[in-house]
Amino acid sequence: MAVDHLYGMTVKLFGSHAEPPFEAASELDAVWGRHWGCNNDVGRLRTVLMHRPGAEFGIIDPSKRIESIGSFGDVQAGWYFQSDTIPELKAMQAQHDALVDALQAQGVEVVMLTGVGDHRFKSCYTRDSSFAINGGVIVCRMAPRMRRGEERTATQTLAALGVPILRTIHSNGLMEGGSVAWINSKNAAIGRSIRVNDEGIAQVVDVLQRQGVSVHVVDLCGYSIHIDGVFLMIDTDLALVNAAQLPYRFLCLLKELKIRTVEIDPDDDPWIINGLAVAPGRVLMPQGLSAKTRTQLEQNHIDIIEIPYDAMHHNGGGIHCSTCPLIRDAVE
Repeated sequence: MAVDHLYGMTVKLFGSHAEPPFEAASELDAVWGRHWGCNNDVGRLRTVLMHRPGAEFGIIDPSKRIESIGSFGDVQAGWYFQSDTIPELKAMQAQHDALVDALQAQGVEVVMLTGVGDHRFKSCYTRDSSFAINGGVIVCRMAPRMRRGEERTATQTLAALGVPILRTIHSNGLMEGGSVAWINSKNAAIGRSIRVNDEGIAQVVDVLQRQGVSVHVVDLCGYSIHIDGVFLMIDTDLALVNAAQLPYRFLCLLKELKIRTVEIDPDDDPWIINGLAVAPGRVLMPQGLSAKTRTQLEQNHIDIIEIPYDAMHHNGGGIHCSTCPLIRDAVE
């Protein structure tokens, strides 16, 4: 029997199979070991990527004060600290540990970044270097030079865990995960800002459109950097918003998609929006919730779990920033 005939018979028996698609649960379980990824921001959280603040904060030199920004930094070395006081590492670690404890109390598996570089003290905000979509993650390309290299750490950690990397933002694209939000399984929002450009958005759209997801670009105000500072899904059809900092067109879109909203009160700590849903209607929030907003949330049957997180805010991020979900349950 001719070799080419044998090969043809083999191909017919064991040929190529496009179905089921990569993102199908059966395919992910069989090939990648777990049903990795998220297609929403409120389903029960199963696995999250985090990083405990550590020795990388040693680069922050109190003698390097820049009065024009009212904080500390070194232009030559390429770092700056966001607060007007030097960070208290022990306080940050204690609050980060409390967040880990709160997540684990909700049954969430917490996995940690490995190999964080000596000076990359923003690595504790794992949301930005990658974000999950259905079937895996997209690794971002950080906008400020001081955060470049976090992508490599994220990639190495994700690869070691066995998480599929469906795209790495490349070329001149800029994308940070804190400016990506799921509205529902078929609609995602990306905040266009000083940290996210059109090329980065186009690369994300290319991936999500293949999964049947519509991407809505939201132009953020002024120097706002991420959408997670103004918008947070907290239940399948309910969002917490800072309406004064969102375009009217986006607020209309939420209504069109039948998403109800709770608007934060002016007396609220602005960081409260930077929380995290661990299940539909159950949200981790930093302390600082006003009585008015609390009443609105309780009237909408939201279960609020508050933890102190102000020390972590001083580095420029909150609870949402500190958590990169890798697996969530689907929701209707």
